[in-house]
Amino acid sequence: MERVVGTVIRGLRAPIMKEKDNLVEIVVDTILKASEIENFPINDRDIVAITESVVARTQGNYASIDTIAKDVNSKFSKDTIGVIFPILSRNRFATCLRGIAKGVKKIVLMLQYPSDEVGNPLIDMDSIDEKGINPWTDVLTEEEYRKNFGYKKHPFTGVDYVDYYKSIIEEYGTECEIIFSNNPKTILDYTKNVLTCDIHTRVRTKRILKHNGVEKIFGLDDILTKSIDGNGYNEKYGLLGSNKATEDKVKLFPRDCQSIVDDIQSLIKEKTGKNIEVMIYGDGGFKDPVGKIWELADPVVSPGYTRGLEGTPNEIKLKYLADNNFSDLKGEELKKAISEHIKNKESDLVGTMETQGTTPRRLTDLIGSLSDLTSGSGDKGTPIVYIQGYFDNYTN
Repeated sequence: MERVVGTVIRGLRAPIMKEKDNLVEIVVDTILKASEIENFPINDRDIVAITESVVARTQGNYASIDTIAKDVNSKFSKDTIGVIFPILSRNRFATCLRGIAKGVKKIVLMLQYPSDEVGNPLIDMDSIDEKGINPWTDVLTEEEYRKNFGYKKHPFTGVDYVDYYKSIIEEYGTECEIIFSNNPKTILDYTKNVLTCDIHTRVRTKRILKHNGVEKIFGLDDILTKSIDGNGYNEKYGLLGSNKATEDKVKLFPRDCQSIVDDIQSLIKEKTGKNIEVMIYGDGGFKDPVGKIWELADPVVSPGYTRGLEGTPNEIKLKYLADNNFSDLKGEELKKAISEHIKNKESDLVGTMETQGTTPRRLTDLIGSLSDLTSGSGDKGTPIVYIQGYFDNYTN
C-alpha cells in the first residue's frame, strides 16, 4: 500500500521528574510504553527529543541568589558595576538580578531600546520616530525616558520592566541608576566594571568593551561556571539559559548532556535493536510575527545531541522541479520523474537552484524548534517528543 503520511511528531507523557531520578531509564521506558499503547513501531533514525528542563531538574542543577551574589562579589568586590543588555523577563533574568544586586554596592543598569535582544519591547518604534530619537546614537537617562515615553507596560506580561528591575535592585539596599543605550561603550562613561547580560551578542559586546578601556568584564556565562557551596553550575554557559525556580533560586541550563543522549541511544539499541537519534532541546529558534519576540533566550537550541543530528538538511524544492525541470509532465509520469531526480540528487546541494527556498538551518535548530512547539512550556506534560519520518523524502 502506498504511504500517505510523512513526518509524525508525538508528545509523550512522562512521570514528573525530580532530582536524582534516572533520566535515561525514564525516557527509554516512556518511549517503549508509548510504542506499545499507541501501537507505533520504533524505527531506525527516529528521533527522541528531551526538554532541557527535566534534564537540569534530575541533575539537581539549581543555584540560590546567595550563591550568585557570592560569585559576583568575588569577581567585582563591592564595586559599582554596569549591568548591561539584560533581557526583559521575570522568568529568565529577574531572579538572577536579585543575586547580582545582593553582591554589589551600586548598579548602573543599561537597557537596550526600543526592545531587548530577543524582541521584548520597552517602547515601540513609532513612539521613537515621533520623538525624533535615534536609538543607535542617543543615550537616555531614566528621567529623559519617562519624559518622552511615560510608563509603558509589556504587552504580554503587563509589567513596566524599568520600574520592576529598579525595585529588585533597591530591595537589597543597592543603589540603582538606569540608562538606555544600544552602544556597549556607553557604560564606560559610568563605570569600568561591567557584567554583560546579553545572550547571542555577548562575544561582540565583550570584545568592544575590552578594546575600549574596560577594567573588569564578565558575562552571565562567566557566573557560576563551577560549583559554589555545593550549588549547581554550568561550566560552559554559567547563568545563561537559567530559569526562575523560586523567588530566591534558579534552575541552570543542564550540563554533561552528551553522555545522556549517548546513553539513551545505547539503551534503545539494546532493547529494540534500532538506532535512533537523541537530542536535548531548550527554546526553539523562532520569532512571533505579531509580538516580534524571538523565542531563543537559551544560549543554544540544543546543548547535546547524537552524531546523526549534525549538519543541515540536503533537500530539493519539489515545486521548483515541478515548475522547471519537469513542467511538461503530469500525473504518474511527473511523480516518477521527481522521485528519480531525488534518488539521484547530489550529496551536497548547497548553492544550487534546486535548493532555493529550502531552510539552510542546522538540523538541531529545526528539530529543537519543532519539539519546543510540540511540548510547549505549560501544562501539556509531554517533556519527551518522539519524531518519526523526519529524514524521509518523497521517494520513501
